[in-house]
Amino acid sequence: MRIGMVGLGRMGANMARRLMDAGHEVVAYDANKSSVDALAAAGAQAAYTLEELVAKLPTPRAVWLMVPAAVVESVLDQLAHLLAQDDIVVDGGNSDYRLAIARARRFAASGVHFLDVGTSGGVWGLERGYCLMIGGDRAAAQRLEPIFATLAPTPIPAASGAGETKGYLYCGAPGAGHFVKMVHNAIEYAVMAAYAEGFNLLKQAGRGREDRPADAETTPLAELEAYQYDFDVAAIADLWRNGSVIRSWLLDLTAAALQEDAQLEGFSGHVSDSGEGRWALKAAIDLGVPMPSLSSALFARFSSRDEDAYANRLLSALRKQFGGHQEKKK
Repeated sequence: MRIGMVGLGRMGANMARRLMDAGHEVVAYDANKSSVDALAAAGAQAAYTLEELVAKLPTPRAVWLMVPAAVVESVLDQLAHLLAQDDIVVDGGNSDYRLAIARARRFAASGVHFLDVGTSGGVWGLERGYCLMIGGDRAAAQRLEPIFATLAPTPIPAASGAGETKGYLYCGAPGAGHFVKMVHNAIEYAVMAAYAEGFNLLKQAGRGREDRPADAETTPLAELEAYQYDFDVAAIADLWRNGSVIRSWLLDLTAAALQEDAQLEGFSGHVSDSGEGRWALKAAIDLGVPMPSLSSALFARFSSRDEDAYANRLLSALRKQFGGHQEKKK
């Protein structure tokens, strides 16, 4: 099958390579010419404009976007003038699901099918495959099943024990794919936060050792003898990968990161968010669904960027106002 791939960043290029390795033909476009050249050297058909990409695709066409959410709309605006009835355009990035609903309606007016496909797999997807969550017109999705099957991992036994589970799923009407991916990423936020907090406690469990200054403000001196441990956090992460109930791919990645740098000196601790956590929290508020773990994890990311610095200074000022407490200098 021939498909157009727009956006050749870390995921888009690897997805194109996975498709080509399986015998599909890829017409590749990116705003960065060198990215197009690199994929063309690997066997893709190069396109240096969207017009060229569309012209090189047989009708009905299929165009897959893997571009940042901030530029999806501008790319779709251009494609709206180039695509024709029965063509398919896929947004495989992390866009707001509500935008997918509007975009599907807009393209439907000209007979073009818009699919929103939540894509999980990151930089490992080329080797391991991508988990795909599909929303939009079911018939259009079925037409792209050879593409989905190639991008997805090898099927695994179903949880029920009967049959198998594929690495792609038609989730429902327009917006459904990105809604499911939004919730997927919200869970990811919370699981990452749980691992981070747990390993931080392990790392701090040596506060009472003689070679470390006592912190009487947080730990009574009489209790410090209970915190004499010098844990090898990298070894513990690796241990938990083997048979523990909290093993997961995220734990595998945690172990790999700690093996590389147990002190994490190469990181500042500034944790970004790409939007899905915020959108999920808004949906939870709109629907009255409790999501305390996500909200805590999301706000922790805000704190990591010093967004709470002013609040913390005010707390310190208030302690001085009502109790005369002098702020301890670092």
